[in-house]
Amino acid sequence: MVLLDTHIWLWWLLGDGALKTTERHQLDRLAGGKQLAISWVSVWETEMLERKGRIHLEPNFEAWIAKAVHPGVCHVLPADVPVVAAQRRLPASFHADPADRLIAATSLLSGWPLVTRDRNIIRSGAVELYEL
Repeated sequence: MVLLDTHIWLWWLLGDGALKTTERHQLDRLAGGKQLAISWVSVWETEMLERKGRIHLEPNFEAWIAKAVHPGVCHVLPADVPVVAAQRRLPASFHADPADRLIAATSLLSGWPLVTRDRNIIRSGAVELYEL
């Protein structure tokens, strides 16, 4: 199983961003094998991005998100106390962005590597990374 950071998940599903064709195909294959997961934080971040007009989801957020979190696309890891507590395992130098902290904590708790292009997360060395 592989955990996707919000931007990777959105780039893949929206067909934009900095993903190469080969990376998109690899994500398609992982999804086909039910090997992709996201944190619940990614759903929250997506709603915020859409509400602020930074992304456009067709036909609307509710319909798009229902398809985007379908079990054939990815598994959504829930918000719970263990994820919040797992943030304490992050290094003191890990940046303060709450979404990034919770996604990294989800990776630590699940033991699943994270696909991200976030330089702060990569530089932290706090989580195992998965290269597409």
